[in-house]
Amino acid sequence: MTSVRAAAVAGLFYPKEAGPLARMVEGYLAAAAPGGLPKAIIAPHAGYIYSGPIAASAYSRLRSARGKIRRVVLIGPAHRVALRGLAAPSDEAFDSPLGPVPVDREAIARIATLPQVTISDEAHRLEHSLEVHLPFLISTLGPVAIVPLVAGEATSEEVAQVIEMLWDGPETLVVISSDLSHYHDYRTARRMDAATSAAIEALDERAIGYEQACGRVPIAGLLRAARRRGLTARTIDLRNSGDTAGPRDEVVGYGAYVFD
Repeated sequence: MTSVRAAAVAGLFYPKEAGPLARMVEGYLAAAAPGGLPKAIIAPHAGYIYSGPIAASAYSRLRSARGKIRRVVLIGPAHRVALRGLAAPSDEAFDSPLGPVPVDREAIARIATLPQVTISDEAHRLEHSLEVHLPFLISTLGPVAIVPLVAGEATSEEVAQVIEMLWDGPETLVVISSDLSHYHDYRTARRMDAATSAAIEALDERAIGYEQACGRVPIAGLLRAARRRGLTARTIDLRNSGDTAGPRDEVVGYGAYVFD
């Protein structure tokens, strides 16, 4: 019997019905500017009314790769469960209102040889940082397998080792899930998020502190791998909840970045 990880935040972070969800995602993608195909992206994971337009800025660039990208290495922070290293699920697929997304079990078996990679369904069961990306992946890439990983306490080298083990060719995309600053006033958030964006563009993981990005651990691993691979990082969108759907006294920052 196939084990499928059930959607945990459908109806909360995004619509739970396929029709409204597909129309919402398509609307965000249609409003985003096109661009060249990246090897990796960083995109946010908040409720769609807040971060959906920013995520679409990165995902719109994947449309040309539909049918070409067959695997997505998807890494986000663990919000619900404290863990050491990175955790993969035992499930065969992740469910979504737009249909199930298969998990690349062969890829997980490959990285499970690393000491920092464990199997933990509990770490994934209620986690939203990966789930919210699935409708965007389905809408832009069509049928694709994922390597879903949540990161806890890990070094940039430990994350980079995982990414590089799965780097492969143009059939593989790396997606890092992260929001930026949390619950500062609008002006403070703008200043902090601009500094984080500068650090990402400089591929300098040491310049990203605890309060700057909830996904700083997987971001750090990607920046380290990107340096080794000679990639360039670019900021393509930088906004916060005060720009999209919320007040400006306490905002959450969102950035979209491409690596090519």
